[in-house]
Amino acid sequence: MKQIPNIFTLLNLFFGCLAIIYTVQTGLTLTVDNNGESLVVIPEKIYLASVFIGIAAVIDFLDGFVARLLNASSEMGKQLDSLADVVSFGVAPGMIIYQFLRLSYAQQPDGLDINSLWLMPAFLIPCAGAYRLARFNIDTEQSYGFKGVPIPAAGLLIAAFPLVYWYNNQAWAISLLSNKWFWYAVIFIVSYLMISTLPMLALKFKNATIKSFLPFIIMAIIAIISAFIIKWMAVPITFAAYVIISLVFKQSKS
Repeated sequence: MKQIPNIFTLLNLFFGCLAIIYTVQTGLTLTVDNNGESLVVIPEKIYLASVFIGIAAVIDFLDGFVARLLNASSEMGKQLDSLADVVSFGVAPGMIIYQFLRLSYAQQPDGLDINSLWLMPAFLIPCAGAYRLARFNIDTEQSYGFKGVPIPAAGLLIAAFPLVYWYNNQAWAISLLSNKWFWYAVIFIVSYLMISTLPMLALKFKNATIKSFLPFIIMAIIAIISAFIIKWMAVPITFAAYVIISLVFKQSKS
């Protein structure tokens, strides 16, 4: 029984590996637009990487729930969870950014021959995520809140961008996701938020009161309304709301 939560954790890792495979195999494709001009695009199957990261996130939530339900929490499970999270929410999202950076440079003349050093910043995401997880594992002060944005939230944010790219009809969104400076900004902001010690909300409560649930109710309302209006763009909107609401509510308690 004690190994059941670890099986869930390994499933998290498994789907993270699948996400990496579908990100790497996607590559870039040369196509022709309606005006007969050549375009470089990321094939649509990259959305499967997003799906697998989403599945990994659900399993990541369930393994903790199952561990508490079976009273099977262990130090090994804690370490295993972090190792799986680095892959599913660090390495896999880092590879997604790597591919989008390639796409961004491919829009330029001879962009496909860009020096790989310009693409390496994408791997700051898994590095920042690993640092955050290591700090979390030795920190005894994060029982009812987080220091820095948790890596699953960062991973889900990045995983949403391929879905936005393929299932959004707004030209500005496609243009934004094809801009290298946008991706460098995402790398810097998300990495900083993970390694920072900014107080972030967690679904852990000392007392189950309306006041303690209020920030999550607000985030749920934002997520649902934005999902109806702007579909997959709701994910980055909800992520931003999570950061802002965390800072507002945590500061008001201090």
